[in-house]
Amino acid sequence: MRRLPIVCVGVVCAAALAAQSATDPGVRGGPAGAGGMVSGVGPGADALFTFLTSEFTQLHSVGGAVDGESGNGLGPGYNANSCAACHSSPAIGGSSGTVNPQVAQATLDGAQNTVPSFITRNGPVRVARFVRNPDGSPDGGVHNLFTIKGRVDAPGCTTIAQPDFESNLAAGNVIFRIPTPTFGAGLIENISEATILANKSANQPQKVSAGIAGHENRNGNDGTITRFGWKAQNKSLTMFSGEAYNVEMGVTNDLFQTERNMTPDCNFNTQPEDHVMYGSDMPNGGGTSGMQHFATFSRLLAPPVPAPPTASTTRGSGYFVDIGCSLCHTPSLQTDKSDISGLSQQAANLFSDLLVHNMGSGLADCVTQGLAGGNEFRTAPLWGVGQRTFFLHDGRTSDLVQAILDHASPGSEANKVILYFQSLNAAQQQDLLNFLRSL
Repeated sequence: MRRLPIVCVGVVCAAALAAQSATDPGVRGGPAGAGGMVSGVGPGADALFTFLTSEFTQLHSVGGAVDGESGNGLGPGYNANSCAACHSSPAIGGSSGTVNPQVAQATLDGAQNTVPSFITRNGPVRVARFVRNPDGSPDGGVHNLFTIKGRVDAPGCTTIAQPDFESNLAAGNVIFRIPTPTFGAGLIENISEATILANKSANQPQKVSAGIAGHENRNGNDGTITRFGWKAQNKSLTMFSGEAYNVEMGVTNDLFQTERNMTPDCNFNTQPEDHVMYGSDMPNGGGTSGMQHFATFSRLLAPPVPAPPTASTTRGSGYFVDIGCSLCHTPSLQTDKSDISGLSQQAANLFSDLLVHNMGSGLADCVTQGLAGGNEFRTAPLWGVGQRTFFLHDGRTSDLVQAILDHASPGSEANKVILYFQSLNAAQQQDLLNFLRSL
């Protein structure tokens, strides 16, 4: 890392340098460069991927009998009615788009929900978590935005209520998460623990000088490294998919077999609602479940394709390394062997070390997941960032410059790197921003 001269000291540099700062060039236009399938899947790959895409985009209702909503198991609480509702931009499997489908879903099919104040038509898809329980003990869990009360396919469901978001907002007890893109997720899943740990140990003098530490999150049962989610809390894409199916849509499955809300008059299905098919339910080639289809879809999604380099983005790539961004946002990690050639021993250009880092009081959400504390987050992979609309774990900004500056706050491991960014002149900052938007 080449240290650039610091022209001011402290987090307040952001305001001091505002007049000379560059601007976010905005969401990159052109083709999505994402949403396709990795190579080397084998015979019948195109048909398989088409089927998996249809599963990922399938709309869910309570019993699967509503026209156009053939998936079953929605609710009793839910945040959306399909995987693609949250993972839609710039292609299916991505993150939140510019139009939030949660607004319309609040009253879909007769549902009697009030749209929470933090959900807006042009804002990000959001999940709400409460930091504390009413007795002051840690909570941290997802509280579903909506319920199936009033829906045409939920007769008699009258006693369930939405959480009291407004009172909890006023008490500072609500934090948000936005969807993480799943492009290239199979490559991330196939990076070995040895590779992650070797990268953690690399460049130690530079990391120590910059105040960067970071550590892996681990599964509490087998002790292996976890890597998916904003706090790297999930081990595998199967676990990631099963949890999301249950938590986001309310669909119980072979991993999460019990409804999260057991309101008696609002539970209509046998459990689990999604499961590996048995006996006469199993068609030719069956034996799988929706949860497994979602995991396989994510596993086979190709990584985002960056824009062709320009003189500006090439310079910006150099500044990215010079000021220390690459010490956490590792440009590339090698995958392990796989039966799928497109995942086997490939360079995963994810721009992440898959570790969790202290991001300071400004980004802290006070929620602990595994070994990740309330002020720690996984280094967000930057591939595809050029076409993202919302940034940071809660979608608080659509401005890439603001997202960078928000990395700096008391206690953050990124403070020195942000000072180095601020020490760049406007043209250099612009090159770096252009580089990020090219990814």
